[in-house]
Amino acid sequence: MSILIKNGKLIDPAQGLCGMYDIFIEEGKIAALTAAGSGNITAREEIDAAGLVVAPGLVDLAVRLREPGYEHKATLESEMQAAIQGGVTSLVCLPDTEPVLDEPGLVEMLKYRASNLHQARVYPLGALTVGLKGQALTEMAELTEAGCVGFSQAETPVQDTGVLLGALRYAATHGYTVWLRPQDAFIGRSGVAHAGPYGSRMGLPGVPVIAETIALHTIFELMRTTGARVHLCRLSSAAGLELVRAAKQSGLPLTCDVGIHHVHLMDTDIGYFDPNARLNPPLRSQRDRDAIRAALEDGVIDAICSDHTPCDDDEKTLPFGEATPGATGLELLLSLSLKWAQQSAAVGEKTDAQIARALRKISCDAARVAGLPGGSLAVGSSADICLFDPDASWRVTARELASQGKHTPFLGYELPGRVMATMVAGRLAWQRAR
Repeated sequence: MSILIKNGKLIDPAQGLCGMYDIFIEEGKIAALTAAGSGNITAREEIDAAGLVVAPGLVDLAVRLREPGYEHKATLESEMQAAIQGGVTSLVCLPDTEPVLDEPGLVEMLKYRASNLHQARVYPLGALTVGLKGQALTEMAELTEAGCVGFSQAETPVQDTGVLLGALRYAATHGYTVWLRPQDAFIGRSGVAHAGPYGSRMGLPGVPVIAETIALHTIFELMRTTGARVHLCRLSSAAGLELVRAAKQSGLPLTCDVGIHHVHLMDTDIGYFDPNARLNPPLRSQRDRDAIRAALEDGVIDAICSDHTPCDDDEKTLPFGEATPGATGLELLLSLSLKWAQQSAAVGEKTDAQIARALRKISCDAARVAGLPGGSLAVGSSADICLFDPDASWRVTARELASQGKHTPFLGYELPGRVMATMVAGRLAWQRAR
């Protein structure tokens, strides 16, 4: 099967390419890139991408598919559909399912079911400890063989630092990456919002920044002792980012990401106790939000993820403090990243350069930190492609979202960029009617 995508603007940050190219796909791979109209390539099928950007498929580092165990919140089918409608062709899913992804059979079943849907590629994180209980280490070698790309505690910190030391030592020995969200197990554990003046005025119990920084200090000391490679998930504070900056400069094998919600929102966006804005980690102050944006610019933050967490109505139609943390994000990742790039553009920066900056954080850089293929349209790579209209805008409504989770603090927002089609391994997985 051969396909020719023509008349589109290729923007591929991994190759530094931005221009009008014809893209020839054969047997699921990028077979040739030629200047638009210059080749004599014929294909069985042609896709007219006039007016569209042709970009690498997005790589999302934090997705909850909710299966197994939470099918009342979302199904594999609904969330995989949300992925491709958001232009996401590869996603990393967390192990906090029910049962927890701590056995090879569960991982194999998830991958088998996901592959049968013929949509996005699914890369599971295995549980770092059995049942995420922080006591006994899982069989990391067997989980890796089953398809896990790393190991995580999801939102459950390991209280016993002796166990965490053992986990990092084992991971370092075998070359595994441990994905940790820096959160002290005790400080702020009953908090529901950022511990700051706004949360105090609202009477909400807080999660102080020190809960993140203490955890970071511990992780860094353990890394120095073991030599383990760690990916830090969903950083939220200026103080935490300063620690990460220093740790990177000291040479620790460290990468990190931030959730797209924290790129745009801050604690005041809770408004009048909007449960859709209850997130984990909580939305922090404007100073923290600005520090996140600065760290994206200077490269301290490697990637942006959606932190996709579909919740049902029963979990969100509650008082703020009782609502389940999390929001849907798969279908917002591209548009919100483009919006960030627009808002942070330097004077005179061209629109194509803005788009390339946004794409870098959600394609090639995300793939790099996770050690995944993808994130590039280089010749010979898999044809995982996102085609989007950079000039279109859309309003976020429950009806627009394919995810079973309809709760997001961005409901009603007008966002830039509209995904028009998604290809996985050269197959048109989804296309919007034009």
